[in-house]
Amino acid sequence: MEMDLSTILFLALFGFVAAFIDSTVGGGGLISLPALLGLGLPPYLALGTNKLAGTISSATSSFTFIRNGKFDKKLMFMLFPVSLIGAYFGAKTVLFVPQELLKVLVIIMMALIFVYTLFNKRFGEVANFKGYTKFTLSLGIPFTFLIGFYDGFFGPGTGSFFVFLMVLLFGYDFVIAAGNGRILNLASNIAALTVFTLEGKVVLVTGLVMGVAMLLGASLGARMAIKTGVRYVRPLFLIVSITLITKMVYELIFS
Repeated sequence: MEMDLSTILFLALFGFVAAFIDSTVGGGGLISLPALLGLGLPPYLALGTNKLAGTISSATSSFTFIRNGKFDKKLMFMLFPVSLIGAYFGAKTVLFVPQELLKVLVIIMMALIFVYTLFNKRFGEVANFKGYTKFTLSLGIPFTFLIGFYDGFFGPGTGSFFVFLMVLLFGYDFVIAAGNGRILNLASNIAALTVFTLEGKVVLVTGLVMGVAMLLGASLGARMAIKTGVRYVRPLFLIVSITLITKMVYELIFS
């Protein structure tokens, strides 16, 4: 791919916007992946290149949340390797299995999450975390593995799934949930990127150009989430969720 000025500006714009959104509630792949496909990259190359840029983005936003103490260190120590392993197996599987098999299930799950969050006005507004129990961990570990697997296999909405899991199961508010979600998403991105790189499915220069813009967008988005709190994160979560649902339904019907 030729890196002329228009291509660089295109990657920078879409990368910045994608990372700004993704740094808080996930869903940045809704913007960055179609942008790469629009430049003519084949699907697997677009997936791999997007993982490179996304890893830069999630690393930046994770560092911002960690630096401000907006995460749970103990829980992340337990779940980070789970997400990593899940994404590794997901990325290995995607090279052999059609992605369409997951689309209907993901649409249903995202729709349920959207409706639940919309009608529970105080959902994620106040932290209800009371410590870990055998019950929460017995659900949290396999669900983290499955979300990580999904990120390696397909990807869109992974951050939203992690945030929802952190709020619903563990009782964090949306801001701490966003910090935890970004760290777990970083793990899944690293694993998936490793697989795609080893398989030769990454366009390095393109991914780095988009990644630099994502670095800036992720840093700004994470800082805004920390500063403005739940009143910013919750509506953004709902907007990204319904956008993801609409996009996937459209692709399912017309593709």
